[in-house]
Amino acid sequence: MRGIRTRFRAYHLGNPGSSFSYFADGHFTMIEARLTDESRAQVEREMFEKCGVEHADVLHITSWDADHCNKFELPDLLNLIRPMKIECPGYDPHKDYGHGEECLEMIAEYRARRRNTGSTPIIRHITPKYIQGLEHASEKAFRDTLYNPLHISDNANDNSTVKLFRKGSFNVLSLGDVESPLIGARLRRQRVLRSEVDVMILAHHGADNGFTTKKFLNHIEPDVAICSSDHDNMYDHPREEICELLHEQGIHLKTTKTGDVIIRSTGEHTGGYEVINLIGRSTKESSRVEGLYSKKSGILDANGDTLRQRYGAKRSWPR
Repeated sequence: MRGIRTRFRAYHLGNPGSSFSYFADGHFTMIEARLTDESRAQVEREMFEKCGVEHADVLHITSWDADHCNKFELPDLLNLIRPMKIECPGYDPHKDYGHGEECLEMIAEYRARRRNTGSTPIIRHITPKYIQGLEHASEKAFRDTLYNPLHISDNANDNSTVKLFRKGSFNVLSLGDVESPLIGARLRRQRVLRSEVDVMILAHHGADNGFTTKKFLNHIEPDVAICSSDHDNMYDHPREEICELLHEQGIHLKTTKTGDVIIRSTGEHTGGYEVINLIGRSTKESSRVEGLYSKKSGILDANGDTLRQRYGAKRSWPR
């Protein structure tokens, strides 16, 4: 396995919501369209100083809910990270809640402005039709993979985009707000997910809604679970039942309640990684987990017969 410097960061927002970034092989992806007074300096430091990039390759938005895509924060975020591609949720935003309709207009305005620079951003809506039109995922590939939505549900949460970020030396599974046990059952049957997930962002901020179950965790087997939650969040995420379940499964749980969570590759960047929980906006650590190793590194050392047996005909679609 070649060395790929990889970083993941979960940002403390100071209010309910989600904000993450994933950096691998020189490419920076912002996950969710949030930027607060608490997180701005950390996003700037992560992008410009730690990752050494001038703009984001991708802004990936999993849901039109305001805690994932906020109309009051989106303009500043777009101006700061200047993404070359924006991946939007594949369902129509609801007028009764969320900021989706106005955010879509802002994204269109951003694209129009950037067209004058000679570099027009790509806007992609991750619809069921789009996912079905992609090539099948392949084993060993350092290609991001999409798993949801495969159809549009009456429950907007279940239309969240589910994506496995695979370009780095460790992989991150983003689940948005999905909550249907049927989606969970489908995902846990995907052989790439069963073989390659190292870090899992808890679905729906760690809600105990029937999605995150013992069976699901037994199949996906992440080493680390990330919960995006504010210290005073009204729903008390992650729920105690989820915390206990993760503990029983030996999965390290890290939250953004009191500070950012940083996961970074170590050594030669060929699979080793560590997890650091920071205190507030400082560089002081509240905890650290060292000596973790990605599943991908072991897979890449396997022979052809082992790989065919591992992945077989179970397929999904790369991004």
